[in-house]
Amino acid sequence: MKRVLVVALLVLLSISALAFAQEKVIHITFWHAFGGGRMHLIERMVEDFNYTHPGIEVTAEYKGSYRDTLNAAILAAQQGNAPHLVQIFEIGTQLGIDSGIFVPVQDLCKGDEILADDLIGGVADYYKINGKYYSMPWNSSNPILYYNKDIFRKAGLDPNKPPRTFEEMLEYSKKIVESGAAKNAITWPLHSWFFEQWMANMGENLFNNGNGRDARATESLLTGDGAKTILTWWKEMADKGYWTYSGKLEDWDGSDAIFVSGQAAMEITSTSDVVQRQRDAVANGFELGTAYLPYPAKTVGGRELTRPEGVIVGGASIWITKNHPQEELDAAKTFLLWFTNTENAVRWHKATGYFPIRKSAVQVLETEHWFERNPAYRAAFDQLLNTHPSRATQGGLCGAFPEVRTIIEQAVEKVIAGKATVDEALAEAKAKADKAIQDYNKSVE
Repeated sequence: MKRVLVVALLVLLSISALAFAQEKVIHITFWHAFGGGRMHLIERMVEDFNYTHPGIEVTAEYKGSYRDTLNAAILAAQQGNAPHLVQIFEIGTQLGIDSGIFVPVQDLCKGDEILADDLIGGVADYYKINGKYYSMPWNSSNPILYYNKDIFRKAGLDPNKPPRTFEEMLEYSKKIVESGAAKNAITWPLHSWFFEQWMANMGENLFNNGNGRDARATESLLTGDGAKTILTWWKEMADKGYWTYSGKLEDWDGSDAIFVSGQAAMEITSTSDVVQRQRDAVANGFELGTAYLPYPAKTVGGRELTRPEGVIVGGASIWITKNHPQEELDAAKTFLLWFTNTENAVRWHKATGYFPIRKSAVQVLETEHWFERNPAYRAAFDQLLNTHPSRATQGGLCGAFPEVRTIIEQAVEKVIAGKATVDEALAEAKAKADKAIQDYNKSVE
């Protein structure tokens, strides 16, 4: 009888201990904007974290586009049901700060848990606001030129000498189209991101007040020589049949299809597509080349550029929302620091093409001779490292940035369609953008 009681007592104690352990598991929700293969990779990484951190259980949820994810997070916070972690695109940085729903990541860290000195310069420059990291850099990218070396050969061009300037792009495009090597010379999505990058490449700010970093931006700078240079060249490329796109705004997949199918010899798109473009090249039997984003050797105002200033870090970072119990905030921080550590930075880079955001991750890749064996990744990374630090290449901060981006895209669309001149479209865009900025500023005053 005593033996039975002892066994029963042990069973009860075991059940109680198990129940207590289960109660101690901290549940964390992470919202992101990645579907497809990247979503599955995130899920595998989360599973690895959960397995090695039994006291914390993270659930990752795909919430649609960057804009959809940010809007959903703000709405959820207003309803008192915010996720713990949210991926926000780079141009949502000021909006994220102003929303008031996030706690600065650095405020949750003890000492230098972020290991800020280990972050690549261009990445750190963008996300350090007023001396503080409000979010943790994660998927970082910039635009590069991808090109089909076989089409270059067919057009009589050196496959190892891609165009570097706007002027060379026109020359190369003429040879490609006139030779019949491809129907069009180049494609990229009709997206403001490229306009923003070319502004930075010329050392031109997109907003006043030091690109919104010396003080809150109050107006856009869309009628200067930089903006006119970009749109004038873009229009010429389109009118001559050199540049083409799907006909839809922000249609990344459409431009990918044009390039991969051989309808265009070149494509400008994100470094994050390196992995997929390499697969596409193998599947479609052509040799892939990568190069820096082309820049104008001379602006419409006559200013000569002896070098490109560089590019702005694109992509997104991860934010932690407020108003959760301290143990949940600490668990969210633990996951975030693990998710962006050296080992995972290497893993994420190899699988996606996004930058290895940590210097230590680059050292690992160099030791493995990764870039030597995978030269397509090299152009993307070198372009960032060769960027000259300035307010222009640091990137603009503006709460109304998502709206301004749409306004710029609509202006480009009008010019390409012949519905407005470059000057008319940019003047209209500036007026709309300035109003959007001022309306936004009033809403947060």
